[in-house]
Amino acid sequence: MTLTAQRTETPRRTGRSARRVRHGLATHRWPLAPWLFLLPALAAVVLMVLLPFVNTLGISFTDATLLRGGQFVGWENFRQMFADERFSTALLNSTLYTLCVVPFMVVLPLILATLVSRAERLAGFFRTTMYLPVIMSPVVVGLIWTNMLDQRGLVNEVLGTLHAVTEPVPFLSDRWLLLFSAMFVTIWTGLGYYMIVYLAALVNIDRSLYDAAAVDGAGVVRTFLSITVPGVRSTMALISVLSSVAAFRVFGEIYVLTGGTGGVGGGDITMTMLIQREGTGLQARTGYASAISVFMFVIVGGMLLVQLIMQRKQRTS
Repeated sequence: MTLTAQRTETPRRTGRSARRVRHGLATHRWPLAPWLFLLPALAAVVLMVLLPFVNTLGISFTDATLLRGGQFVGWENFRQMFADERFSTALLNSTLYTLCVVPFMVVLPLILATLVSRAERLAGFFRTTMYLPVIMSPVVVGLIWTNMLDQRGLVNEVLGTLHAVTEPVPFLSDRWLLLFSAMFVTIWTGLGYYMIVYLAALVNIDRSLYDAAAVDGAGVVRTFLSITVPGVRSTMALISVLSSVAAFRVFGEIYVLTGGTGGVGGGDITMTMLIQREGTGLQARTGYASAISVFMFVIVGGMLLVQLIMQRKQRTS
């Protein structure tokens, strides 16, 4: 009798204690637990982003070079920057690059995504084909188009065969032709990436809207403007932000097409190329390059702020 009583009472005590432990764990709060999960990411951001930014901001107010720390000079680097003709040229080229590339990056991938989404059998083939330039290195892309746009390249050979030109077109030697050729390479490279983004957004559009438009007799263009464009408006805003930042920070295409020279007389140099030229080498002016970087950060931040304000106004309206 005593043994059976002990055997029956022992599980009860064990069950009660287990429930108390579980109840205590459920009700106990760990205020630092979320921060422990975020700690690795926060440490990476602080070490890789915040500290370099603060260091660059401090160096921009000094006359530092690659081999010495430099002394505090105040706003001298910024005054020198606005008086530099190369800076004016780089700012003009980067701004023009952004204004010309972004509209194509927003519209053309949407048109391609719409066409690919309708080609159900060949959708996978077109997605792979259009996405190939995205996974290629910018240097490889630049070398391919450098050979194609050369005076003896494929493009000039085709134009000469068709008797469209009497002499080779100076795609890589004329300032504006080279700049617009680089824009074309940037657009060609980025079409596949933004097309995939649009394809993900098109899936969320209700198919019944297209059926209703077909019943009403709406054409392809009217359906595209009335259903597709409003359905992916938020995605278009996102792509405009991403492509604006990428276009203003362009480096690889211009660098490879010009062979690192920035074009004839440096006429096609961009902001990032100017920073790279001033901030590298044994005679690098680190303080001056940091000042240009800070100014570029302010410009990009202003672009993002304006676009975010416009998006908020569109949502409220």
